[in-house]
Amino acid sequence: MRVPTTLRALLATPAFRLRLVAGAEAASPVLDEPLLWAHNSDLLDPTPWLEPGGFLLTDGTHLGPGSRREEVDAYVSRLVASGTRALGFATGIVHDVIPAVLVDGCVRGSLPLLEVADRTPFMSIIRHVSDVLAAEQRERLEWSLAAQRAIARAALRPDGLGAILDELERRLDCWVALFDPLGNRIDVRTRIPMPDGAESVVEEAVRAALARGNRSSARVIVGSDAVTVQTVGQRGRIRGALVVGTAAPLDAAETDLVASVIALASIALEQSRTVETARRQLRSGLLELVLSGVVDVASRTAQRLGGRLPDAPVRVAVISIADEGRSLLDELDLLSGTDSGRVFVAERDDEIVAVVAAGDEPVAESSVHSASGSFERVLARRGVPVGLSAPIGWNDLSRGLAEARQAATRATTDRPVVRFEGLAEEGMLGLLQASGAETLARRFLAPLLALPVAERELAVRTATVWLEHNGAWDPPAKELGIHRQTLRNRISSLESLLGIDLGAFSARSELWTSLRLLFPSPSPH
Repeated sequence: MRVPTTLRALLATPAFRLRLVAGAEAASPVLDEPLLWAHNSDLLDPTPWLEPGGFLLTDGTHLGPGSRREEVDAYVSRLVASGTRALGFATGIVHDVIPAVLVDGCVRGSLPLLEVADRTPFMSIIRHVSDVLAAEQRERLEWSLAAQRAIARAALRPDGLGAILDELERRLDCWVALFDPLGNRIDVRTRIPMPDGAESVVEEAVRAALARGNRSSARVIVGSDAVTVQTVGQRGRIRGALVVGTAAPLDAAETDLVASVIALASIALEQSRTVETARRQLRSGLLELVLSGVVDVASRTAQRLGGRLPDAPVRVAVISIADEGRSLLDELDLLSGTDSGRVFVAERDDEIVAVVAAGDEPVAESSVHSASGSFERVLARRGVPVGLSAPIGWNDLSRGLAEARQAATRATTDRPVVRFEGLAEEGMLGLLQASGAETLARRFLAPLLALPVAERELAVRTATVWLEHNGAWDPPAKELGIHRQTLRNRISSLESLLGIDLGAFSARSELWTSLRLLFPSPSPH
């Protein structure tokens, strides 16, 4: 494919009679940089009308015998700052030779200075550069149209997604890779493998792009390749990421071709999304079968669909769709297909129900970020607190759902994973707290809570110490430093305040539980 001309190519063209005078060595790479324009000007400051990447021609009318070094250095500096590649100076018209002050200025400014000898017409050089640029643009347009047509034809093949990626490789002479929303590489047939050692860098870039949750692109350098990472899908519904590795950064036409491939890949993935929606509905049906006690039928049906239920014992996790959004359900849907036999995901009402083989669930109650499995990585990346049931069999799924919901009420960002048996270790109070018993405790103790702070604290300490001594009188009075009759009066006032008879064990038990729920750290005694 034709490329723009260069200073070296112009120097090698006899008809232009050009000679490198100063500002660059013959082997300098600047001579091989493409020229994006050529024009002539005798203005002392032509830079307001210049763009980077050009070849400026002049016959030097603005440079007289008395031109000072400072003026010439400023002229050269302006050209360099504007991105001008070189200056061409005509001899034999205004000046017989290039003024020495300009030669020295170009040396100091590292601006290539070329002599245009023997009255070579500037227009011939300008037209040549323009013609090469026009031919390159025409060829690029023809290449782009041909590549776009080839990609469109490939999309019509039965293996459309693989075909368009294969065609993209051929057209760009690149390697490509496609990743799903979880950051796992999709097994799509391609001609050129990803370079050795590139996987970790590419996967990190893909995860970063997917984590943004919207359309985005990023570029990274892997060895000698320029790698472009582009997400596929719509904002909030990202379907994956396309990775393209080339020997050089993509130009405008190549970028347009990649954009076309992304659009077609989005369509292909959306079509597969329709199939996945049907599978989601089937999994929801399987969940209802299990909850109805028809586990064998559900298991056989899952196997006919190309998957299987995780082997018991399993743990159940329940996540609110309203809290986490449907994009999490999309990710877990995909995970349910790729990790069949380890995790089963289904939608039920406004909840995501995930059933995980015991041992594959998040292993640390302090953080899900240390977990290694796919299910754990999804939760970690999303920052989703989760409650897990105790290990159960499939026939006990209803109980597992209830346990998972209770454990979820205690999950926080500081304690993102809570197991139901962890609540059991906290005793009955832990279970009561998880089930929302604090509300009942506040209602029971409402008259007490309405007291002024000092009176309330005194009543709570008195009742706590008295109950810890099983309702006796002398030991708690001694501990509180009061007379036993004073203690009796305080307890009597508390009975009247709450409308209860603390002579009954049930009333004492209810008061003790309520105090512990609302005042878990009673005053030391």
